[in-house]
Amino acid sequence: MADSKPLFSLDGDPMAAEALLRDVFGIVVDEVIRKGTSASEKVCEWKEPEELKQLLDLELRSQGEASEQILARCREVIRYSVKTCHPHFFNQLFSGLDPHALAGRIVTESLNTSQYTYEIAPVFVLMEEEVLKKLRALVGWSSGDGVFCPGGSISNMYAVNLARYQRYPDCKQRGLRALPPLALFTSKECHYSIKKGAAFLGLGTNSVRVVKTDERGKMVPEDLERQISLAEAEGAVPFLVSATSGTTVLGAFDPLEAIADVCQRHGLWLHVDAAWGGSVLLSQTHRHLLDGIQRAASVAWNPHKLLTAGLQCSALLLRDTSNLLRRCHGSQASYLFQQDKFYDVALDTGDKVVQCGRRVDCLKLWLMWKAQGGQGLERRVDQAFALAWYLVEELKKREGFELVMEPEFVNVCFWFVPPSLRGKQESPDYSERLAKVAPVLKERMVKEGSMMIGYQPHGTRGNFFRMVVANPALTQADMDFLLNELERLGQDL
Repeated sequence: MADSKPLFSLDGDPMAAEALLRDVFGIVVDEVIRKGTSASEKVCEWKEPEELKQLLDLELRSQGEASEQILARCREVIRYSVKTCHPHFFNQLFSGLDPHALAGRIVTESLNTSQYTYEIAPVFVLMEEEVLKKLRALVGWSSGDGVFCPGGSISNMYAVNLARYQRYPDCKQRGLRALPPLALFTSKECHYSIKKGAAFLGLGTNSVRVVKTDERGKMVPEDLERQISLAEAEGAVPFLVSATSGTTVLGAFDPLEAIADVCQRHGLWLHVDAAWGGSVLLSQTHRHLLDGIQRAASVAWNPHKLLTAGLQCSALLLRDTSNLLRRCHGSQASYLFQQDKFYDVALDTGDKVVQCGRRVDCLKLWLMWKAQGGQGLERRVDQAFALAWYLVEELKKREGFELVMEPEFVNVCFWFVPPSLRGKQESPDYSERLAKVAPVLKERMVKEGSMMIGYQPHGTRGNFFRMVVANPALTQADMDFLLNELERLGQDL
């Protein structure tokens, strides 16, 4: 006999389910969209791990809870989470909130479909191809292929896998036994996903040859040429070069034309990791930073970063027109990719990727683009550059701030030199003491909830701040606040 008592579950009660969702959406609007984007609110409500565990009551029990308690849980989750849409969240290469992109995310989450067949995602299969076509055109290609991936790291890994398969197609069946020792090349400033991808694909991290960079963090083409010759002399087979357009820390853009010349001479696949810097292609003023990208074989581009499309939105773009993605990754599962369907089965894109289920990542970018237009997105990119330049000029006017280098992108790297260290650059322990400043200030700002900025060491340089100017809601007042707040937090150091 079924229990006659009503369950807390909303199964079978559409009115109660709708009421719950309306309440949740109301909480999101109030706590995330309204308060979370307000400079007068905190970026985060910091709690130590053990205290936070107690506040959230994370234990999962056998009995369900009433809707009122669930709503309270939602408020708690938001309260103690970092507000990445806040104008003073500068910590990552993504930030801000675009309402149209968020609308797209709400729609796709609600529809809860997978991007693998036209059968169950007809709108999104067509939409994805249109968005990818637009991105390819900005790269400079009139044709090609591509797919949205779960992040730029996977996009980079796919590029390595495709380049290997193109050179040695037998490796799909025979595995590593079909391969000679391989070598791929990237700069010392590359994203760590290149080495991770090499390890995951069985090539090993030793197969990654690290090319020197100049003082600005750009790959040195002459050293790339030298490293290729050295790898060949050691019996390895070079097959791919991964250049970077917008390095993670310094925001450097590798010289793509010169690197493409090297790749052309040696018959190597050129991949461009433009996960961070790819959106600069929308700007007529700044797209020269990526001159030569049209010569690449593949490009990784994350619109969830500078364009604020929302996590996650990462495209892998290919110049190839031979269906390489499907040939490399496909397995022709007969229960999903039947060849006798009543529509064109070429529209079933699921065999282009390693995963089976694939979330819809194109709608948020498509809807935002529809609302903003290419011109609106271009203004968004140009505004980020303008604010970065403003910050640099204001920083130079103040005592206690020292640039790591003049930026060419929207990464502004600098030290805050506290009063006790000013004028003491010649002291033997100056660098060691300066390196301790950023971690202390980071702790103070996070615990106060006033802002978040990333810091890191870099080569021989001690810890410095990496300010990322990406949120389209930022103003000059936010740049002034950043400098004022660092001065306030560090005045006693």
